[in-house]
Amino acid sequence: MVYAYDRIDERMLADRAAEFREQCGRRLAGEITEDQFKPIRLMNGLYLQLHAYMLRIAIPYGTLDGAKLRALAHVARTYDRGYGHFTTRTNLQLHWIKLRDAPDILDELAKVGLHAIQTSGNCIRNLTADPHAGATADEVDDPRIWAEAIRQWSTFHPEFSFLPRKFKIAVTAASQDRAAIRVYDIGLRLHRDEDGALAFEVLVGGGLGRTPYLGPTIRERLPVKHLLSYLQAILRVYNRHGRRDNLWKARIKVLVASLGAEEFGRQVDEEWEASDKAAADLPDTELARIRAAFAPRGFDTLPRVSAAFETLEADDRAFARFARHNVKPHKMAGYAIVDVSLKAPGETPGDCSADQMDLIAGLAERYSLDEVRVAYEQNLILPHVRLDDVPDVWRALAEADLATPNIGLISDIIACPGLDYCALANARAIPIAQDIARKFADPELAETIGELKIKISGCINACGHHHVGHIGILGVDKKGEEYYQLTLGGSGEDDASIGQILGPALPADKVTGAVDDLVAVYLRERQGSERFLDTYRRAGLAPFKEAVYAEAH
Repeated sequence: MVYAYDRIDERMLADRAAEFREQCGRRLAGEITEDQFKPIRLMNGLYLQLHAYMLRIAIPYGTLDGAKLRALAHVARTYDRGYGHFTTRTNLQLHWIKLRDAPDILDELAKVGLHAIQTSGNCIRNLTADPHAGATADEVDDPRIWAEAIRQWSTFHPEFSFLPRKFKIAVTAASQDRAAIRVYDIGLRLHRDEDGALAFEVLVGGGLGRTPYLGPTIRERLPVKHLLSYLQAILRVYNRHGRRDNLWKARIKVLVASLGAEEFGRQVDEEWEASDKAAADLPDTELARIRAAFAPRGFDTLPRVSAAFETLEADDRAFARFARHNVKPHKMAGYAIVDVSLKAPGETPGDCSADQMDLIAGLAERYSLDEVRVAYEQNLILPHVRLDDVPDVWRALAEADLATPNIGLISDIIACPGLDYCALANARAIPIAQDIARKFADPELAETIGELKIKISGCINACGHHHVGHIGILGVDKKGEEYYQLTLGGSGEDDASIGQILGPALPADKVTGAVDDLVAVYLRERQGSERFLDTYRRAGLAPFKEAVYAEAH
């Protein structure tokens, strides 16, 4: 159930890697300058960060098999410092790459159908999708089918290779939004219309960064057969009107906000109706070929309950806690979706060692129909585990420090690499996340608090999604010192909202205490089973602000 590249794809990746090897050789020989080399390396996912080159590897729609994950482990162990960082875009970043090794890495990746194409540049970036795709009962179709169709259509598309700015698309087909589609340039929600036919709700103009927006819906029911021609129309309108004279106003969210969603949608419809739809849309034969790659296979007919699972759940409190938070229902009887937390308290959110990757690859091969998923929350997922096997999977994960039972809880923090790595950052994000996670490491306390999503960015670019955190934390620079601005009430899910600034930015040593104060207010004010977000929305900003800034008055 993982798309396998064909000979055309394989030849393309090999040719691309060979071309990049030649260009790297020219740079190492001094035949071209860094400024001349920059656009070449960025088109191949290679960034120059604070201390070294960083390679961003694409993981389309967050889906891996054991061989791909083992290849990532091998590259991290051989060419980096033995670990990688999974991002909110479901990519893997290696932060300590040597330029001379970059071509060899791309060759290694190409052998298993991995690459770094479209992980940078003003093009359509790596496609993301619901990480529970193909495993959850609340979806009407597998969104990866459509994400793969968009990937094939958009890769090296000459018309969309030099857009005004980078462009991101997310796809879901479930009633619950696990892909944060409202904060993407284009969000696609697959559903069934009143006639039972598959159709897309199309949202355009979401995005975070300096000016955060939630994407409005411009079309409620787009027949699926017209997906690519309609995306083409959106991108043509963007290409025509998008700002190229101002980096901060170049994203499509600014265009949609300035025109208004209704007018933008009208222009898209006009462009779409005038286009040759048949020339752009996916032929039925191609859709069938892609769909076949994701067809369910390998599932056994099993009872709905597992005696082994239920016995251990009753006898072992640690396993019971893991089952409550890291094990989700599967659409097939006798199976479960198992979340692998990359958020052990004190560790860097999203980091995964080469040894851990190898372990997870082995678990996928043995227990999960050879599938692993990357979630935008910077965790991994084993999507197809028999209930009978969950105890063995849990034990193996626990031995590798990968069984922290905190999915959706306060220590399941999203954090960008921040000033520890990134040249764009104003402040560190990792130490703040580590301090907060250690503060709330007690699993009983975390369960008492319940669902609380903290998201941290080291700069306004918002790679840590701080705008849509229940508690958002943004690193800012104040005369050379690292400060942090807090926001409350954000969400990237079905009830999406942009957080509200709490008050003046705080120094680094006050942030964890402020989060503790916010939690204390929530525990005092909540009613019944309210989540933190529910209590905030009911009670408003005032009691939280008063608690954090009381000492200043």
